[in-house]
Amino acid sequence: MKPRFLLLVLICFGCSSKPPDKDIVITLTGNHQSLKISGFDRAIINEIGRDTSDQVWQTLLPVYRMPKDTDMKDFQKEQPGHYNIQDSLVIFTPDTPFAKGKTYFLRYYNYSGSKDAWQYVQKKKGTGGATHKDLLFRY
Repeated sequence: MKPRFLLLVLICFGCSSKPPDKDIVITLTGNHQSLKISGFDRAIINEIGRDTSDQVWQTLLPVYRMPKDTDMKDFQKEQPGHYNIQDSLVIFTPDTPFAKGKTYFLRYYNYSGSKDAWQYVQKKKGTGGATHKDLLFRY
C-alpha cells in the first residue's frame, strides 16, 4: 500500500508544477529594419492583438536605444514604431530605422504574477512592479 501512496503523491506534485516559462527570442528581420519577437503563447498574443494600439505594445514590449552610459538605460525614451502580429510573433518596425553600429534593447517584463500580460493593460498597472529582462541587439 505504501508504494501506491508514494506514486500518488509524486503524480500530484508533477501535476501541480508550473510549466517552465518560454524564452523570448529576438532577431532582426526585413533587411535589419524590423525586430521579430517570438516565444509567446499564441492565445495571449491573439487576445492582445485585437487592440491595434501601438501604445499597448509599447507598454508591454518597449524597445530602447542603448545610451553610451549604460547606467542611464532606465531613463531612455521608448523607440517609437509600429507593432504587427503574425501568428505568435510580434514584429516591431521603428519609425526611424535602426542605426548601423548602434545597440538597442527590448525590455521584456515578466507577468507571471498575473493570468497574462493583458491583465496589466486592462487594469492599467504600471510595469514598475514586474521584473524584466533586457534583450540586447545590434545593427
